[in-house]
Amino acid sequence: MQPPAGTPQDRRSGDLQDRRSGDLQDRNRRDRIRPPATTGAAAVHLRGASTAEEDDGRDALHILPLSILPLETPGLRRARLIKNVRLETVAELFNDAQTGSGQIGLDQLSKCFGIDGPELRRDLRKIVRIGEAASFDVYSLRLELRRLNIDVEGADALRLSAAKRAELTSYMRVFTRPLVEHVYGVQGADIASMDELVRLFAQPDLEEARRRLQMTADRLDIPLQEIPAFLEEYADIFLSLAYFKRCLDDIVPDVQGFLGWMAELFQVSEVRRDVRQRRMLDEIGHDLTDIATSITGRFESFDNRSRDFWRDINPESFRSIRDLIVTHHLTIGGVLCGLAVKMNLWKHRFARGGGPVRRLEFIRSEILPGLAHIKTIEQASRNNMGR
Repeated sequence: MQPPAGTPQDRRSGDLQDRRSGDLQDRNRRDRIRPPATTGAAAVHLRGASTAEEDDGRDALHILPLSILPLETPGLRRARLIKNVRLETVAELFNDAQTGSGQIGLDQLSKCFGIDGPELRRDLRKIVRIGEAASFDVYSLRLELRRLNIDVEGADALRLSAAKRAELTSYMRVFTRPLVEHVYGVQGADIASMDELVRLFAQPDLEEARRRLQMTADRLDIPLQEIPAFLEEYADIFLSLAYFKRCLDDIVPDVQGFLGWMAELFQVSEVRRDVRQRRMLDEIGHDLTDIATSITGRFESFDNRSRDFWRDINPESFRSIRDLIVTHHLTIGGVLCGLAVKMNLWKHRFARGGGPVRRLEFIRSEILPGLAHIKTIEQASRNNMGR
């Protein structure tokens, strides 16, 4: 079992050469961004999620509570999968302020539980496949779990919590405003949420609104009574975009703060004298800036495509933007998850400052591993935006 996060043992570097060798092997595995294959078995259903801890997990990029999965081994349901700072998936058995985070590799789960029956083996195969996901956000997990033939339709466990949806209301207005104005005109601009919008469109109370709604249905080539179902799909697609945009808005200031914190090391005499250290810091700074700039540009492209949809609403334009956003769920989630895990650890480790030697060791051992992988995902996805 790994030592609790934040302890002195956790902060020691250990054998750097072994760690770099292991990171190279891990990177080779992670660079295959391959969704898990289907099992071919009959569909199984997710469990519901209702606790506060599960709400926190489903709102996060890097956490998957195993309690939501249809596992046969009761003890496993008390654990959760997390992404560590090296972007590896590990099982977290406990986490609190006193004892820290108890993490083990997925290959150690059977030894930890001391059993080796067919039920545990089936559960572990499922967990290992899900662990290959680049992110554990609910939108990426829907795609991954469908490939495992796990039924995700109607599963509350794979929807953002009510608190998170309410938090995203201001982000959703960007996407709901053109929809409301398309049917209700500017007088509908005070509608606060997508739930309210769906209810409003299900029972339009204005003759002009009903007429425009019928025009919208005609242009989408669907019956008028299917408009609420279309709106629910529209809402979910753009709620995912709002969720990722909020994550991005939280992460970018952290990246900028980290870059400024790292730049202070260039004034340290040890770094000024060591060209290799300066080169490492330069490359990390360039990569982080490139990743943040690129993914911000991706969201600007999504915004432009959504505006184009309302200028020329038709079945093809909706399918095009829906497929575009869904196609990018996995890569957006992977990039944001990687950045969030690294920035969160940086803020935790250095909340009370830290000397240059400790900073350099942290950058070398915790920020550098996996950063090239994040950059590769983002560059490839950015190049495919128009396709």
